[in-house]
Amino acid sequence: MTTAPAAQQAPLRNYALITAAYWGFTITDGAIRMLVLLHFHKLGFTPIQIATLFLFYEIFGVVTNFLGGWIGSLFGLRLTLYGGIALQIFGLVMLGVLNMQWPIWGQVTYVMVAQAFAGIAKDLTKMSSKSAIRLVVPKEAESRLFRWVAMLTGSKNALKGVGFFVGAALLQVFGELYGEIMGFRIANFVQAGALALIFCSGILLPADMGKVKAKIPFKQLFSKSKEINILSAARFFLFGSRDVWFVVALPVFLYDSLGWTFMQVGTYMATWVIGYGIVQFLAPQLLGSNRPGRAPKARTIQIWTFVLTVVPAIIATAFMAGLAPELVITGGLILFGIVFAFNSAVHSYLVLAYTEDDDVALNVGFYYMANSGGRLLGTVTSGLIFQFYGLQGCLWFSTILILAAGIFSLKLPDPTKGPVKWVVKPGD
Repeated sequence: MTTAPAAQQAPLRNYALITAAYWGFTITDGAIRMLVLLHFHKLGFTPIQIATLFLFYEIFGVVTNFLGGWIGSLFGLRLTLYGGIALQIFGLVMLGVLNMQWPIWGQVTYVMVAQAFAGIAKDLTKMSSKSAIRLVVPKEAESRLFRWVAMLTGSKNALKGVGFFVGAALLQVFGELYGEIMGFRIANFVQAGALALIFCSGILLPADMGKVKAKIPFKQLFSKSKEINILSAARFFLFGSRDVWFVVALPVFLYDSLGWTFMQVGTYMATWVIGYGIVQFLAPQLLGSNRPGRAPKARTIQIWTFVLTVVPAIIATAFMAGLAPELVITGGLILFGIVFAFNSAVHSYLVLAYTEDDDVALNVGFYYMANSGGRLLGTVTSGLIFQFYGLQGCLWFSTILILAAGIFSLKLPDPTKGPVKWVVKPGD
């Protein structure tokens, strides 16, 4: 007979397994982005061509988030999480066998397809891990829910920063030992092998975790609450504002305009993302929301979104004033990272606070579909605007996108507490 304490520990164990798998996956996700960006820039690809390489990554992320919650609700979160890891392994192997003798259009098309698998993988794993926390922490425990969401999101972003460093380091080390092309191949195969080991942990999770008993009609994917719709719209513009200058424009600027090496670019961006993740991790304490009854409200996200609006404008103005670019970028990134981390942490809490237990996978999937849509917008415009208007143009467009996010956030109500539904069943 299963004891009550053992039954209560099962969800925590399951969440720990999912989080550990997500952490391992996240390192490879950051590494792939840095590998592809730096390698193909070195081969002479323009910023627009580099942005094109990530186009399918973001497009298929949108589609995956739209369908992923529905699939997770029907078949369980284990399938979506480890299915994502399997697709990531496949994408890495595809990149590893890329034929560099193909014409440019052939290489671009092939890498876009490989990145499509990586995009599907990333959002399947993200949706699974974010949904899992809603099954462990009751909605009524507001402050604890915010802390756990901040811990997961912050640690994920810190590890993605580690991935940036890993990708740049693998590319430089193996490139120096075996040549650029072979170094790129080995870097991808090493990551695929490490991720295959993580894939094996899937047998420890229950197959029906996160599965709902009632059959969910497909049309329910389009039926969301007003709060989820508004928050998703704000998320779309928020993440577009970050990626429009961070994804393509910034690393190319550091490599071309400042003359940095691969390792320097990867380490710099990794340091920023790790710091950004640490701020997210500490957001409940820094915002004074780590005590009962002090969870974020709608006003919290409204204030911090409008504060963020002025940051890229300040950075762009400093460039126009002719200040030292290294100081402008470093100071601006620190300020932007802190304020953006507060925004992201509160956003990730609110989507769960607005969500009922039975709708968690569907709503989280829909919400992160908007997140992927914003990243798609940012990625495409990052290469396009940077090629014609430079980093300053990307920063001004970022300001406009954040302003749009702030306007949408003004329509958000405060989360309401619902009846207690969280029940741990013996044997679950």
